[in-house]
Amino acid sequence: MDIEQPARRVWSPALRHTIARPVIVVVMGVSGSGKTTVAALLSAALGCQFQEGDALHSAANVRKMHGGTALTDADRLPWLHAIAGEIDGWRARGQSGVLTCSALKRSYRDIVIDDRPGVALVYLRGSHDLIRRRMAARYEHFMPLALLDSQFATLEEPTPDEQPITVDVSLHPADIVTTIVHQLELRDAIATAPHRLSEART
Repeated sequence: MDIEQPARRVWSPALRHTIARPVIVVVMGVSGSGKTTVAALLSAALGCQFQEGDALHSAANVRKMHGGTALTDADRLPWLHAIAGEIDGWRARGQSGVLTCSALKRSYRDIVIDDRPGVALVYLRGSHDLIRRRMAARYEHFMPLALLDSQFATLEEPTPDEQPITVDVSLHPADIVTTIVHQLELRDAIATAPHRLSEART
């Protein structure tokens, strides 16, 4: 007789979590690290909106990348400001959201995140070999494999003062999201602890 296998957990909108305040998450990493997959799952888990950062690139930038030409900092500057504007709009409306952005350099992250409270940085870290194998298996993506070396050459990993949530991309996407949500819950609990303590005393 066949034994029924237990159902796999499936991420669905607004999973139970303890995050009380609006939170905005920027998911960063080189192309092929799984930013879109993780960010989409994370937005579903948090029950909030999702923005694909690459969709904010100009048509000229997309053409350059599709042709195998690496973007310059001047090319990226309007794109980074567009991403920052999206985040500022969410913050002004008191909304939560998840957004992807390669954010390879510290100077890029300073534009996108800067001193904006409530914006968390998630870094999807993976080896060059793993990312290369993943990209080689991808289809219909505008970032050619030839640009991967330039991405890793440009990459400046987040430093502790940026307070990144760093996750190994070799994990299953659902496990990556579980780790991120747990870390966000811990941060929210720490940030709201004084307020909760004050309420308990009144």
